[in-house]
Amino acid sequence: MSLNPTQPYNELPLLPPKVDLESKAVLRKTISASRALAELKGLGQTIPEQAILVNSVILQEAKASSEIENIITTNDKLFQAFTAKNGRFDPATKEVLRYREALWLGFDELRNRKVLTTNVFVRIVQTIRQNRAGIRDVPGTALQAPNGKIIYTPPEGKALIQDRLRNLEDYIHAKDNVDPLIKMAVVHYQFEAIHPFSDGNGRTGRIINSMFLVLKDLLELPVLYLSKYIIEHKTEYYQLLRLVTEDHDWEPWILYMLDAVEQTAVFTRKKIIAIRNLMLETMELARGKLPRRVYSKELIELLFRQPYTKVKFLVDANIAERKTAAEYLKQLESIEILQRRRIGREALYLNTKLYELLAQ
Repeated sequence: MSLNPTQPYNELPLLPPKVDLESKAVLRKTISASRALAELKGLGQTIPEQAILVNSVILQEAKASSEIENIITTNDKLFQAFTAKNGRFDPATKEVLRYREALWLGFDELRNRKVLTTNVFVRIVQTIRQNRAGIRDVPGTALQAPNGKIIYTPPEGKALIQDRLRNLEDYIHAKDNVDPLIKMAVVHYQFEAIHPFSDGNGRTGRIINSMFLVLKDLLELPVLYLSKYIIEHKTEYYQLLRLVTEDHDWEPWILYMLDAVEQTAVFTRKKIIAIRNLMLETMELARGKLPRRVYSKELIELLFRQPYTKVKFLVDANIAERKTAAEYLKQLESIEILQRRRIGREALYLNTKLYELLAQ
């Protein structure tokens, strides 16, 4: 197929693709990816404090997904900004936090209504970009290589874009026999090819991946860290997207996404096990070194909801009144579980070992 990358791809085919997606290689890879994902889902159900997964893993996904778009922050800035009330943080850090907010918004939408619609996509991108922009209605959007060369021009015309999005919605919710992991790969390609927004398409598309897995009951929480894999194989990611566009060659793209699911599920599962083990070790350390009135299981679990904590978190969790809560945190600092830092006017306490674990 000879495709002019400078011309709008208004001939983008409707779904489903007119090819057999389930080759032997794809089906074989689907089995191992599904197994890894099921193990991750099962492990997540054993964590009593779900906020541990939500705040730790999702923040890492937000950071990595934004990094793909060259929006860069550090783990420390990100965790501080998530916890501090009035700290002064750079625009990139704030934008990464908005990605987390957008992912959580999408998950809440799914809990209320088990559908993925264009309206949800619009709300996600508006949360990321902090504006009221909707579907593109002006020409001129094109994807460029680092050297400035145009490599792809998505469809133009609001009516055409909306038509392709309706078709995408129909495909997402169709009752068919295609494995949902294969469908996720197709959905991700099609959304990125439609490129319905002026900005934020990549991040929105990666949020849709997580939401799709929750929609299909393959995960209970959107904790699959796919953006890590994409960063590590970024060149291949864009090459294989183009291969589908230019040659309708779906198999390499689907295999790539299945490997992303499998490798990411294994990585995330190991990370969650490490967090759980560290939490148990911290409980034992606190039990052995702190007075009984200070130590509690609820307090230690609170320290693992996110790397930084503060007095207000203990008060809000009904663990202690303000003065007592401050004393508890000082006691935890004295045995080197926490490290005190001042951000603006606030005193924050860093769970140093959790931070080191998440930063690996």
